Formats: sequence, C-alpha cells, structure tokens
Amino acid sequence: MENNEKLVSNAFQVFMQEAPKHTQAWASAVQGLGAASSLDKKTESLAYLAVLSVQGLESGIPFHVQIAKEAGASREEVVSAILLGLPAAGNRVIGALPVALHAFDELV
Repeated sequence: MENNEKLVSNAFQVFMQEAPKHTQAWASAVQGLGAASSLDKKTESLAYLAVLSVQGLESGIPFHVQIAKEAGASREEVVSAILLGLPAAGNRVIGALPVALHAFDELV
C-alpha cells in the first residue's frame, strides 16, 4: 500500500511507534482472525467498513477503504457498506461517508 501515512491515523501511527510489542500482539490477532474468516477479502473489507461506520471509528476508514479497493470494491460498494448500518445505527454512519469517499477518490 502506498501513502500509508495518509491512510493510517495519527493515533495508530503513535501506537505502532510507542508500543511495538502491543502492536505486534494486535497484528497477530488481526491476522489470525482474518485467516479464520470464511469471507472473501472484498466482502470482509466491505463488512469491516460497515462495522467501522456504525462504531463511529472514522480514523480507520481510509486505510480500510484502500484494502477494499485493492480487493476490487467499487465506489458504489463502499458507499453501500458505509450506509449498511443506517437502519440499525441511525445517522451516525453518515459521518463516515465523506471520509470514505475522500479516501476512495483522493488518497488511494
């Protein structure tokens, strides 16, 4: 992935720099969970974007938009993933939409 500094939040960059052992533990857990998933990479990436938007974790969206785009997700699929939680979570997910589209159109 190119331009990782633009895609990874400042908080996560500090986490990686200041807590390398924790970062490694986190990365191992993420890799293990990914390996356990029965979803293909594109579906998993889009589902993860939906979870991030429902949780209001906008800082992780640019990085995960990149992963989804690399897995073949279209702009329209990213929009649908972001808005998937709208009925359950309400308009909270709408705040993630400009972040995701900026990442899709400009950063990637």
